[in-house]
Amino acid sequence: MKTTHSADHPVPALNSVPVLHRGLKPLPKAPVRIVHLGLGAFHRSHQAWYTQHAGDAGEWGIAAFTGRRPDAAEALFAQDCLYTLVERSAGGDSFEVIGSIVEAVDGADVSSLCALVAAKETAIVTLTITEAAYGLTADGMFDPGVPGVADDLYTLSEVASGGAGVPGTPLGRLVLALARRRDSGAGPLAVVSCDNLSANGEVARRAVLGLAAAWGSGLAEWIGANVSFVSTSVDRITPSTTEADIAEVAEQCGYRDSSPVVTEPFRNWVLSGAFPAGRPRWEDAGAVFVNDIEPYENRKLWLLNGSHSILAYAGQLRGHAAVAQALADPMCRKAVEDFWDEAAHHLTAAGLDVPQYRQALLDRFGNARIAHRLAQIAADGTTKLRMRAVPVLMAERAAGRTGAGSALMLAAWIDYVATTNDFQDPLRLEIQAANALKGEDRVEALLRLVSAGLAEDPQIVALVRRLPGVFTPNAAATAAPIRH
Repeated sequence: MKTTHSADHPVPALNSVPVLHRGLKPLPKAPVRIVHLGLGAFHRSHQAWYTQHAGDAGEWGIAAFTGRRPDAAEALFAQDCLYTLVERSAGGDSFEVIGSIVEAVDGADVSSLCALVAAKETAIVTLTITEAAYGLTADGMFDPGVPGVADDLYTLSEVASGGAGVPGTPLGRLVLALARRRDSGAGPLAVVSCDNLSANGEVARRAVLGLAAAWGSGLAEWIGANVSFVSTSVDRITPSTTEADIAEVAEQCGYRDSSPVVTEPFRNWVLSGAFPAGRPRWEDAGAVFVNDIEPYENRKLWLLNGSHSILAYAGQLRGHAAVAQALADPMCRKAVEDFWDEAAHHLTAAGLDVPQYRQALLDRFGNARIAHRLAQIAADGTTKLRMRAVPVLMAERAAGRTGAGSALMLAAWIDYVATTNDFQDPLRLEIQAANALKGEDRVEALLRLVSAGLAEDPQIVALVRRLPGVFTPNAAATAAPIRH
């Protein structure tokens, strides 16, 4: 079911229209062959959309598990797992009912997760668990002493001894489920990370194997021989759903949907890796399969995600709340363009078409009808900046340039965490401790949380130290000039 509307009309009372699944012709349920960890808006706008539009969609149902809370699963379950995808462009909205998710489950229901992953029919596990959830150190190593990981290792050892504990992290739950698959003899499968990480398949592999090896019992060896880890580059701006969005769906579509997803018309998915138990024909929906994904990852992580970080920190410092507002601010726009110029020096692979990609981003970011909140983008800065600012900064300096555009992203983050306590980060306590320091010590301590290499380079510390305050009021008149 897909319809398009653009006119504004009075919104009816929500209790005057039926809920989504009532009155519709029942949709046939595809068998579960994909298990997803991280049921949220992005998964529903991206991987679930691609699966519904695959040529063999009727063979591939998704069982999606929530992360920290059961709310999303409960809301979808009440609607027979159906929801409305709202594609929002400058000219109006289109509405489509998505039915590729056939089971929505509380992430704490680890017994159901284990049963589904252990089933022979299951071929793929996909992940949108956020960058911070992989729990690797700044240098990409597995650390068994991290509190969540240490708790999971204790729980897993209890389970191995006949206990009934439940791992608390997504990766702990996945490792337990993979152990059950090994025990069931169901054979190989693919794990597909869809998080915004460079080489996300390799990151997932290191995290899963590290946890499995620390647990023991030969599980890491079995995973190494039977589980492929597929890297992906994912791209579709998906802001949080609002009450106004829910009301609009009721008015335009004639039913109540507690869980619609609003997204932009643009979408992109690039994948690289093996699917030993098969996969949907996602290419029918526009997905691209490549041998070398790194250039596509870097284009997206640096140009889209990197500029998002600049806008998130600089924009909020200048009083903006959404991406389109921040982009319309000349100071923020210049910071984005300067960073893009630096990143473009290192995006030279054939087929990337960086000028066209940059222009498309300006058009997408400027769509004021997509209210992408800067506070949402600003979360988990230490993890995100490690992948968005640091590689470009180091590449620029290796090429004999200052990297000032990349350094300005770091400086904006340093100002942001100094001006608010309302931020989310896996190193929140460490950030607060660093903020208690003064001058260069504070800058160095914060840079160390992003990357030890930054803090150990006195020239980088000095460069970044010159930049805080650029986006505060009257900064245009007082900021020191930066030589590129």
